[in-house]
Amino acid sequence: MPTFFAVLNELPPLPLWAWLAFFGFITAMLALDLGVFHREAHEVKMKEALRWCAVWIGLALAFNVLLWWWRGPVPAKEFFAAYIVEKALSVDNVFVFILVFTYFRVPPRFQHRVLFWGVVGAVIMRAVFILVGVSVLARFHWVIYIFGAFLLFTGIKMALPGKSEVDVNPEHNWIVRLFRRFYPVAPHDDNGRFFTIHQGRRMATPLFVVLLVIESTDVVFAVDSLPAVLAITRDGFIALTSNVFAILGLRAMYFALSGIMQLFRYLKLGLALILVFIGVKMLIEGWYKVPIAASLSVIGGVLAISVLASVLIPDKSKPLVVRK
Repeated sequence: MPTFFAVLNELPPLPLWAWLAFFGFITAMLALDLGVFHREAHEVKMKEALRWCAVWIGLALAFNVLLWWWRGPVPAKEFFAAYIVEKALSVDNVFVFILVFTYFRVPPRFQHRVLFWGVVGAVIMRAVFILVGVSVLARFHWVIYIFGAFLLFTGIKMALPGKSEVDVNPEHNWIVRLFRRFYPVAPHDDNGRFFTIHQGRRMATPLFVVLLVIESTDVVFAVDSLPAVLAITRDGFIALTSNVFAILGLRAMYFALSGIMQLFRYLKLGLALILVFIGVKMLIEGWYKVPIAASLSVIGGVLAISVLASVLIPDKSKPLVVRK
């Protein structure tokens, strides 16, 4: 396992101020989000969610333009391709959020709070995974073929019909079982708090258990997305920033799409095709390097076709129910 300093040595020779400025900006935006716009717990409606989607997408595109001006067209194209792939893969996260919140009957007004801290944890995990992954690929190039085979397998498995891969039952979640063994859980939530005093003891609330489930399932998604992003770029700064921007918009995506997810029934097949394409791209890299422009065209084309097919081809198996 590479040490922290070994990981830093493998990163591109960027000035320290670039890393500090990026994470400082992200921290400020998160503080503004939770401390100002969502200080009071409330149900996030469709219009508010769409506005925040526009804000996070706009910030990502503005950062993309800055990269083009600062480092040139190739890093900017790599950022855009990695951002699109991670954004598309985030759709699976939305499915899981729906299952988790439905299973635990989380009130809509508390869902944003859970997702906020879930996203913070996801950003930290992705940062560790990506930076270590960049270091490993720089030292052991043959690992790319393992990543490619893994993506190929994941894409094929995703395309096959079957039951949901994520089990949200807390009795089957090892993190939840381990936590409950060492820390008591109160029988009820305390107005959206993660911890409370019950019968004179400090206990975690069921809402904190929901957060643990969200964080543990994100580890699975991080394992899937890491090879996909590193197939597009080996630049740790590009890989990390594209992932962070995609994850930060995940909460708004959930509130915007949770009521109409059944509209995009072909999107999962499109994601499977993209993973297969990226896996093949990694496996043949030793013989042919697919240009980034071609990768962007394939990724964008597959996503556009899957969304259009979902909208234009009616689903006759069940009636459409849209949340108001």
